Amino acid sequence: MASKSGTFVALLRGINVGGNAIVRMKDLKAAFEDAGLRNVRTYINSGNVLFESAKADVRALERVAGGAMRKGCGVDCAILVKTASEYEAIVRALPETWADDEEWRINVIFLRHTVDSEKIVEELAPNAEVEEAVYCPGAVLWRLRRDGEERSKLGKANRRTLYQELTVRNLNTTRKILDLIQGGVH
Repeated sequence: MASKSGTFVALLRGINVGGNAIVRMKDLKAAFEDAGLRNVRTYINSGNVLFESAKADVRALERVAGGAMRKGCGVDCAILVKTASEYEAIVRALPETWADDEEWRINVIFLRHTVDSEKIVEELAPNAEVEEAVYCPGAVLWRLRRDGEERSKLGKANRRTLYQELTVRNLNTTRKILDLIQGGVH
């Protein structure tokens, strides 16, 4: 009897950014496959991996993915794993009135379980004059005025220890990953 599998998204933090932790996507895919994950598919070079696994424990899958990265790619990076349903709920939580356009930029800040709390928005302390942050389980939805980047508080999160516990994807990437989930991993 075949075991039931689920679809997951691994969001890798800090690879292929600024010339650091360079990982080829074919090597990333092979590393995940060698770790026993199935139907592995990557999306763009920023470290987005869709896969299937009979394991349902996302913390265990984060450890498997982390080991795969160290062994197969020689890179140690933080990895967040979301189930397909968790990921879809995050995308559905985006306010319908938000648009990524000339005035606003929309990002999704995916949270590691260690900081996943409604209190995270208070800790990030968005500047209400130029940005808005909305918590939903697993993420903070972030809207930033394009002319307000210099005054953004969330945009400066990379200067804080908290930054190690999150990873950011733009709206287009976030939606494309959902499209790939819904279309199946092949």
